[in-house]
Amino acid sequence: MGMVVLGVADVRRAAEFWSAALGYDIREDGFGGWPVTLVPRGGSGPGIALQRSQTPPQERPRLHLDLHVSDVAQQEAEASRLVALGAERVDWDSYPDDPDFVVLADPDGNRFCIVDLSHQHHQRAPRRRDAVRISGPAGTPAPRSGRHRSP
Repeated sequence: MGMVVLGVADVRRAAEFWSAALGYDIREDGFGGWPVTLVPRGGSGPGIALQRSQTPPQERPRLHLDLHVSDVAQQEAEASRLVALGAERVDWDSYPDDPDFVVLADPDGNRFCIVDLSHQHHQRAPRRRDAVRISGPAGTPAPRSGRHRSP
């Protein structure tokens, strides 16, 4: 995968937020055919292109980003860090009884999740070889399956 394209109302604000959130570098040189892109500092992983959009964010997006953390303490610390950068916690009405994820929204309202990979659902999950795997900000591998559901 080359790029994930994210629709935003304010490209500069989104670039600053997601760059800080993911540890990505901002490129404004037309990389991938986009005026503003975010690329992993280590060079490995998908880039994010920021596209100006006036379409309101979806309450239940069909596609969203998952950020992976190693345990519940790191999940809470990461949520707090991202809120300090401008994210908001989402009062989501569909959390399961024992969630392995927290739903947040970026400054443009795009929802994303922070998933705790130490959660018991990830420990006993069967392996799936057909999943596209994207690492979190610390390079933690994506889970093969689990309880996490789209916000």
